[in-house]
Amino acid sequence: MSVVTRAARVLVVDDQTLFRTGLTSLLGEDERVEVVGQAVDGAEAVKQAAKLKPDVVLMDIKMPNVDGIEATRQIVELVPGIKVLILTTFETDSQVIQALKAGASGYVLKDSSAAAIVSSIVAVMSGEKVMASAVANRVLDMLTGTATPKEFYDGLTNREIEILKLLANGMANKQIAYRLKISEKTVRNHVSNMYEKLGIYDRSQAVLYAVKKGLVEV
Repeated sequence: MSVVTRAARVLVVDDQTLFRTGLTSLLGEDERVEVVGQAVDGAEAVKQAAKLKPDVVLMDIKMPNVDGIEATRQIVELVPGIKVLILTTFETDSQVIQALKAGASGYVLKDSSAAAIVSSIVAVMSGEKVMASAVANRVLDMLTGTATPKEFYDGLTNREIEILKLLANGMANKQIAYRLKISEKTVRNHVSNMYEKLGIYDRSQAVLYAVKKGLVEV
């Protein structure tokens, strides 16, 4: 997995002023992100993206003038290499597939923590697709009309996936052991095996993997 060595330059797009400015403020507290601009609708987003050339655009879907789907389509054509992360709620999940077809790199829920959104930004900067598991499940239901099929996680066992979820949500080995009613040594063994299978070396990489695979409940 490639490593982001500089802050991601981000454009925040949402027509709700309080949400947009609040999110901008929260993201600004993380050194991995530099918010370079804001936009109140899709038309302004296209202009700002062309002018500022950010790495990632956080894009609302429902906006006046030009909606987030059309803005995404125009931006990815206009600015090569740019990534668009859709800010979504369950009210807009019917439009998720349209936005993906338009070129979006993934989705984060509007009520996600700032840390989860930053992790998603870092993941798409590394060339990954990101989709909150709650949204992914709804999209799969829309596509298939059936229960979500089991995804292949690079050879991880069900127990390792369970531990990875807890680890990615910030729990220490001792807390994971208590939650799963197993010894701390067993947790460490599972984590070691998991790291070896995934070719990773620390928790930050594990969190990125969990976000990429939709394992983190954001």
